[in-house]
Parts: sequence; C-alpha cells; structure tokens
Amino acid sequence: MYIIFSIYLFLFSSITWIYSIYFILTNMKIIIEWNMLILNSYKIIYFIYLDWMSMIFFSTVSLITSLVILYSMNYMEKDKSIKRFMFLIIIFMTSMILMIISPNMLSILMGWDGLGLSSYCLVAYYSNKKSFNSSMITILMNRIGDIMILILISLMMKFGSFNFMFLKKLNLTFLLFLMMAAITKSAQIPFSSWLPMAMAAPTPISSLVHSSTLVTAGVYILIRFNYLMNKNFMSFLLMLSCMTMFMAGFSANMEFDLKKIIALSTLSQLGLMIFSISMNFPKLAFFHLITHAMFKSLLFLCSGIMIHNYFNNQDIRLLSFMNKNMPYIKIIFNTASLTLCGMPFLSGFYSKDLIIEIFLMNKFNWLIFIMMFLSMGLTISYTSRLIFYISMKSPKMNLFNFYMSWNIMNYSIIILFFMSLFYGSFLNWLMFSCMNKIFLPMKIKLLIYLFLMLGICSGLFLPMNMTKLFLNKLLFKIYFYSNFMWFLPNNMKKNKMNLKILNNKIIMFNDNSWLELIIFKKKLYFLSLLFLMKNIYFMNFILIMMMSSYMIIFMLF
Repeated sequence: MYIIFSIYLFLFSSITWIYSIYFILTNMKIIIEWNMLILNSYKIIYFIYLDWMSMIFFSTVSLITSLVILYSMNYMEKDKSIKRFMFLIIIFMTSMILMIISPNMLSILMGWDGLGLSSYCLVAYYSNKKSFNSSMITILMNRIGDIMILILISLMMKFGSFNFMFLKKLNLTFLLFLMMAAITKSAQIPFSSWLPMAMAAPTPISSLVHSSTLVTAGVYILIRFNYLMNKNFMSFLLMLSCMTMFMAGFSANMEFDLKKIIALSTLSQLGLMIFSISMNFPKLAFFHLITHAMFKSLLFLCSGIMIHNYFNNQDIRLLSFMNKNMPYIKIIFNTASLTLCGMPFLSGFYSKDLIIEIFLMNKFNWLIFIMMFLSMGLTISYTSRLIFYISMKSPKMNLFNFYMSWNIMNYSIIILFFMSLFYGSFLNWLMFSCMNKIFLPMKIKLLIYLFLMLGICSGLFLPMNMTKLFLNKLLFKIYFYSNFMWFLPNNMKKNKMNLKILNNKIIMFNDNSWLELIIFKKKLYFLSLLFLMKNIYFMNFILIMMMSSYMIIFMLF
C-alpha cells in the first residue's frame, strides 16, 4: 500500500514540475475560487493560488515525501505502529501543501496549525522523556507563530478580506506580527532552541521537517509577503539572520551528535535564506530553499543509514572508517556535505555563490560583512570536520554489521543524490533566464575562496587539537558557551527556584536586625510555609515582586 502511495506522489511531483516549467515560460497565474458552503447569504470560500513558485515548491514537497515514505518502509519495518507513522507523514505533507497554495490568511492558518500539531505528534513518536520534552518545546514555540497569525486575521477583518495578495500596503503592526510568525517557524534567534530538539523524532521525519516542510514555512511566508515589507523590518531581519548563521555555525563546530550537526546546518542555511530576503532578493531565497531541500534530505537519509548500521550510535567520534564498511553511502554523504559547503558546480553552489556575490555588490557595514564571511567559513569548517571524523579517522569500534547494497533505502538516496548534483544548475537556467551581471573586484571575488580554504583548515585542525582546547580555560569556556547554543535552550526551560532555600539564603546573607526593621523575616517565613502547604507555581515570582517592592519602599523612606 505504501509503495503505491509513494509512486503516486512521485508521479504527481513530476506532473506539477512540468506545469511549473509551463508557468515560468508563459508567466501564468491561476486563482481558483471554491465555494465550499453556501447557507442563505453566508459563504465559505476556499481560494487556491497557483503560480510557478507554488508549483515548484509543491513538486519538491511531493518528491521528498514520496522518497521518505519509500525509505521508511525499510527503516521502520520492525516498528509496531508503522501505520500511524505513515498517516502522520501524510497529514504533515497535506498541511504543508495547504499552506503553499493558499493566498488567504484563514486557509494559511489551517496549514500552519496542522504543521505544528503533526510535528508535535511526530517528535513525540518515541515514547520517552526526551521526546516528550522536545515535542512540548517545539509546539509551544510554534504556538507563538500561530498566535501571531490569529492576531493578523483579526486585524485584517477591517479590510473586509483575508486575501493578502490583493493588498498593496500593510500597517507596521501587521508586519511586526507577520515577522514574528515567520521567525518562530523558521527558528531564528531567539527561537532557535526547538530546531535541534526536534531531532528526537525518527530520522525520516527529520529529513522531511528540515528540508522542505516545517522550517521552510516561515521563509515561504516572508517570500510571499516580501512586496509589502518595510525597510526597517528588513534591516532588523538582516541582523537576526546574521546572528542565527553565526550562532549555528559556531555551535555545529563544537557538536558531536551527527543529527544535531545536520540540524544546526539547517539553521545556518535558514539564516542565509532570510538574509537574502532582507536584501530584497526573494527569488534568490526561494532558489536556495529548493536546492537546500534536496541535499539536506539526502544528508539526513544517509545519516539514518549510518546510525542504523552502527547500532543506533549518533556520536561522530565512533562513526568512523566507512571506506570498508559503507563506501557508497560515504561517497554520497560526502558529496551532499560538499554541496552544503557550496563547492563549485554542485547544486548548492549556484544559489549560495549568487547570494554572496549580490551581498558584496550592495553597501553594508563592516559588522554585517565580517559576520557573513565568518558564518560562511564556519559552515565549511563544520562540514570538513564531519567529513574528517566519518571518512579519515581511525575506527574506534568493531565493525560487525555490513550494509546491504540491495536495500530498498538506496533507491530514495540515489534519486536525491542526482538531484543534489544537477538540480541547482537546471533551476538556475530555468529561473534566471537572463544573465546575472555581477561586477566585483578580483580581490573581493577571491575572498570567498580564501574563506573556503580557511574553513577547511580549521575543520581539520579542530579534531586534532581537541584535547588542547579542553585544557585551555578560555577556550573551554568558549566551547561550553557555543555547545549549548548560547544558552538559548536553558532560557526556555522551567525555572527550578526553591523558595525555602531562597528564604534561608536571604536571611543568612543579610543582617537580621536590618530585616526585622521592616518585618521582612516574618513575611518570608509565612510565604515559605505557604509554599510547603500548597504547590503554587508562581510563588517564586510573587516572592521576588514582594521583596523588590519592600526594598524600594525601604530605600525611598
């Protein structure tokens, strides 16, 4: 049953791809108005908007979903609830498609909310504490975006229509809510912590989520609303995307979990897409979104086979010497990693190089310039580090299990491998039919390749000198800070402040006679009794507020 559904999706992807070429060549746009329900004078109308952009994205989502279903048939074959897993994938894909083809804010909310709820079910698929915590953080952060969309819908009621494509101008308040919705879904700073936590889901889901569905929804919304954007919001998005790229690249260089490294690389590439949108080049952002979807899903599917073969081990220090064990998977994984770097004439090169060249042609300050090039160097650094650990390092564990080359998982990987090689070149000729005129001095152009070489050197230097890094106190602090993603995940957790201990500490570190002057000790004693009698969640907040108010009164009088 699943293989038939996968074939249907693949055929559907091919048909939509052919239509997208026709739409580009003829510059055609289709708006379909579907009267879902008519009750007297009340109408429920569903709008569908089809153009070349939605058709290409439609075909990409369908293709990756069909290949993930094919891959999951073998990867999840011994799982007891594989039927539930497959239905969740289909719901997830349907939600994304609803969001892609909708020009109406209400119908966008259907897809947007569906993505959040289905991702919650998929991240919590494995019943353990880590998965439940990760899924809860994922849905709560995505709910912020859902609330922003709901506020947008309520504000758009004054226009008498929820169709954003008929608007020529939007208020700054509207744009603020829209931007907040987009950066929560696309995991920009300070909402970045949920993206690596979503790695608790099975590997096929990670491949689907991080390539073409959940995380790209925010980028796609910004591309659609780009013509309504304000310059001030664009510059704010520029700073956010630069910080996200830098933080993700730095954290990935210090990470040892294979799936988390690939997740942080997704975060870095999302930052690059939003960076392109903030420069007012949405077409380039969309181009990178499509090429990124191909090689990122390939990276995740290859990592799934590696983890599967190395007895569910995700530590890259133990995943080594794949030349003997899995030579074909190693070649495909390394090629996908080089595509992520933007190696010349691979798929990722055409989009990344064009974005960087157009950035260099614009006038930006030195801070943005340095952060952009450092982020680019860090991307190459963590990729070369990953290749070193997987391909070149001597083995740390015995190799018992040999990967079967006739496995069904290979079919999906081979298709994505060829797409990662040639899809970028094909899209480049299709989307940008006229020549891109880039005028750059030779020194600036060669600066890109200088940072490429520096990134490779630092990526090979880090694994060899990791012990020296731990011995140096300053370097260890930097490692600790970046490994925890600038402590962003800690800010999203519940504060475990014990009021009784706090009460004792305040009395111990302060003079009793001074506290008794305003009868503070007695108040704290009664509050601690209340806390022991009843579990009040907001008691720590009330206590801090009372303490601060008493202190202010004491200082004033």
